[in-house]
Amino acid sequence: MIFQTKQKKVAGLILFSFLLMYCLAASVVYGYVDTSTSTVIDSFTKFNGSNEHIIVQTVRVPRALIAAAVGASLAIAGAILQALTRNPLASPGILGINAGASFFIVCAVVVFSAHSLQVFSWIAFLGAAFAASLVFIIGSIGKEGLTPIKLTLAGVAIGAVFSSLTQGLLVLNETALDEVLFWLAGSVQGRKLEMLTSVLPYLIIAWLGSMLMAGKINLLLLGDDVSRGLGQRTQLVRGILVLIVVLLAGSSVAVAGPIGFVGIVIPHFARAFVGTDYRWVIPYCGVFGGILLLAADIGARFILMPQEVPVGVMTAVIGTPFFIYIARRGGLTK
Repeated sequence: MIFQTKQKKVAGLILFSFLLMYCLAASVVYGYVDTSTSTVIDSFTKFNGSNEHIIVQTVRVPRALIAAAVGASLAIAGAILQALTRNPLASPGILGINAGASFFIVCAVVVFSAHSLQVFSWIAFLGAAFAASLVFIIGSIGKEGLTPIKLTLAGVAIGAVFSSLTQGLLVLNETALDEVLFWLAGSVQGRKLEMLTSVLPYLIIAWLGSMLMAGKINLLLLGDDVSRGLGQRTQLVRGILVLIVVLLAGSSVAVAGPIGFVGIVIPHFARAFVGTDYRWVIPYCGVFGGILLLAADIGARFILMPQEVPVGVMTAVIGTPFFIYIARRGGLTK
């Protein structure tokens, strides 16, 4: 743990928050169309209708805000899932959220000929919520109720089913593959600010809820027996946490598609800085997640310029080495 005292943790959070703001500004300034800081400022104070000003307001600002919100949400969701499942490799995908959202999107394209990203966002949210609900119901079956191992197994099983169904639909309809391929790779390119504002109320509720539940997560990590002995209703707490994950990951997938590795890697970085106290892990995950996705998105603009790499590909490139390291290290989250 790098930050041992409360004062250092507060100072670190402030420092990384400034870094997040810098990444937000860099995301707005840098891209294929050459702009500067003064151009960005002028686009809001002296708007003249130029291409540069229009791009800043309608493309880059929404893209930066979406990347920051999605990165923060996926990281927090991953941290909660790693605590719930006691699995250091847990991420939103473990609940079948990505797979459920992807299946619903492909169904919408194949069956209903849907094409709008705005429509995709709501269909994806519905699919994510449906998949997570199935996992929660199946994982709760039995006399012991919802347990970490049952939640993990149910998530893997439901995710496999939805992934298989999605692949089957794409094999039968190659046109659908062309329609949804970019979305399935995970991207914040071309997303409008309205897509973020449509899910922002759910994200705010989930962000606040995760902070309020942080102390209860700490008790869960002590074990069910200890948690119950201290008066905590473990099944209710797990149910609320699963709902928070659905709101966080479902909203993120709805807006940006299934972006991987953020929810796996970032919680480990947060715990390396502040330990296992989730009252600090969650805010650090939010800041680190936003920084990672913003940095990945900025990099995605320049690798194959003028073409852009989906940010989901960039996070995979960045996250794979850490994923391998975590997998080889093994062990459970404390």
